[in-house]
Amino acid sequence: MQKNFLPISIDITDKKIVIIGGGKVAFHKSAILSRFTPEATVIAPEFHPEFENLPFQLIKKEYEADDLNGAFLVYICTGNETLNQQIKTACGKRGILASVCDNPLLCDFISPAIQKEENMTIAVSSNAQNVRQAIAVRNQIQVLIEKEILKIK
Repeated sequence: MQKNFLPISIDITDKKIVIIGGGKVAFHKSAILSRFTPEATVIAPEFHPEFENLPFQLIKKEYEADDLNGAFLVYICTGNETLNQQIKTACGKRGILASVCDNPLLCDFISPAIQKEENMTIAVSSNAQNVRQAIAVRNQIQVLIEKEILKIK
C-alpha cells in the first residue's frame, strides 16, 4: 500500500515533541528537529554520544505509555519493530501524530530532505519512496541557493 503524504509546514511553537529512542536514527531526526526548535524530549535507556550537543531534554529510561501525555508529535526510533508498533498504536489512540522512523507505512508524517537558510525552508519529498533521490535534489537546490546568495551580496 502506498501512502500519500501532503507536504505542509506545521507550527510547533510551544508544542510537546517527543523522540523515543536514543540511537543513530533518533539522533539524526533530533539534529534536524533542533534546527526548528530548542524544545523536545528524548526518551531512551541509552543515548548516542552526540545527543549531548543538542538542546533537548534527555530522559534516560525505558518508554512508558505516560511518556506520550500531552504530546503533539512523536518520532518513534527505537529499532525494535514490536515496540515501535506498540508506541504507534498508543499515539493513534490519543490522536498524536507519529513518525515511525524507517517504516513509512506506519507514519502519520514523514520528514523530507530539508534546506534551511534563515527564514527560507525548502523541503523535498519523494513520498517516502526514494529518500536518496530527495536528498540529491535537495543538495542541488542548496547549491543554487548558495549561488543566489553570492549574487545578492
